[in-house]
Amino acid sequence: MRSFALSIAGAAAIAFLAAAPAQAEDKFTYMTNWYAQAEHGGFYQAVAQGIYKKYGLDVTIKMGGPQVNITQMMAAGQADCIMGSSDIQMMQVREGGVPVVNVAAFFQKDPQVLIAHEDVKKFEDLKGKTLLIGAQAQRGYWPWLKAKFGLTDEQTRPYTFNIQPFVADKNAAQQGYLTSEPYAIQKAGVKSTVLMFSDHGFPAYATTVSCMEKTVKDRSKQVAAFVKASAEGWKSYLADPAPANALIKKDNPNMTDDQLAYSVAKLKEMGMVTGGDAARLGIGVMTDARAKASYDFLVSAKLLDPSKVELAKTYTTEFVKDAKVIP
Repeated sequence: MRSFALSIAGAAAIAFLAAAPAQAEDKFTYMTNWYAQAEHGGFYQAVAQGIYKKYGLDVTIKMGGPQVNITQMMAAGQADCIMGSSDIQMMQVREGGVPVVNVAAFFQKDPQVLIAHEDVKKFEDLKGKTLLIGAQAQRGYWPWLKAKFGLTDEQTRPYTFNIQPFVADKNAAQQGYLTSEPYAIQKAGVKSTVLMFSDHGFPAYATTVSCMEKTVKDRSKQVAAFVKASAEGWKSYLADPAPANALIKKDNPNMTDDQLAYSVAKLKEMGMVTGGDAARLGIGVMTDARAKASYDFLVSAKLLDPSKVELAKTYTTEFVKDAKVIP
């Protein structure tokens, strides 16, 4: 365990010691977890503005989607690193036998929310309501919500990634992503209350850069360059999203300017990228304390077997520690 951490530390230190970029135009593929959207903006911005090229990388961003197993594709060599929905998810992937390592987290908060009708003001008001949640929630935030707010499995119904059941039922609440479903519900003319887990202690990071252990060791220079350039991309995107948005709409023609504007506004308002530890330690930062909090939650909720997964092997702070892109 220690030798792995030290090898990463040494590689990262060498990569940044002379502030030297990776060798000219090293090819590097990053795969996102969904269709192109503002939540991926910093990566697209780094392509659009030539930031990756400045660091010697020729980066290809591949879109994920509902039917795409990005972890499987990375394990098969079709991507260097992938976008984890959260550090928690990637820890569980490691338990499943894929030696994946989190090297950066560009959202300091997990954007997962529950959206309720306007009579609900706080999580405790959800008792007795119908809760529309996806199957994946059972291995993520749902055990946390149950334990913290006294909610029950009996309240849950399947979420079909369609807002209509929520719109039609005043007694329902549904899962969502801060920057997405609340916008659709607002457009449908329904007044709602958005309850964000991370504002109440849910520990997860989101929008990770997660790579195979072998990639972290063998391509440490390129990983370091990708992390730093991506952080600069996020800083640039929040200042002027237009260059990235043009690429996002090219990859995902269904994306609208209104949705992009709404999402960017929410990312800024909630300090998703620049808040928390990122404000003083740099965009993309992860800390040992937060990684431990995520790991401890999974273990306490019996969602992870600590005998199968060592915390220290699930992440490294070496790359983000040296990037230091202050908002």
